[in-house]
Amino acid sequence: MIYEDVAEFAACLPSYAPLAGLDLGTKTIGISVSDAGHMIATPLETIKRTKFQADAKRLLDITEHRQIGGLVLGLPRNMDGSEGPRAQATRAFARNLTRLTDLPITYWDERLSTVAAERALLEADTSRKRRAEVIDHVAAGVILQGLLDRLRNLKGA
Repeated sequence: MIYEDVAEFAACLPSYAPLAGLDLGTKTIGISVSDAGHMIATPLETIKRTKFQADAKRLLDITEHRQIGGLVLGLPRNMDGSEGPRAQATRAFARNLTRLTDLPITYWDERLSTVAAERALLEADTSRKRRAEVIDHVAAGVILQGLLDRLRNLKGA
């Protein structure tokens, strides 16, 4: 099921299962995972996109192996908050994914996540070649960490 509201998403998560964050690009899917306590997001890998079925199979293999409890997809909004074709493609991917898994899915505004990932990699003095290899799953980590921070704030409220 897809949850637009993060609080509703949080309410249906299994207790103590990691989450996965996705940065959906046109050519790749960056994947990050959290710890079971939802404290830290860790970049995992980047999948080269082919066809939806193959991409979904790889993603679901990861979720099964890591016992993931929910998925967070970065929603690429425009800077004014509106949604364009990339956001629509992300929503379509999520809808198609719900036919293959019962995992709860939500979205996280990914504006500037790639910029934040690039900045972190530059600060870590990562080479240009290495940055190109890891930027997508580092951006997925930024997306997932944003959601994890929000979940902690919800628990504290």
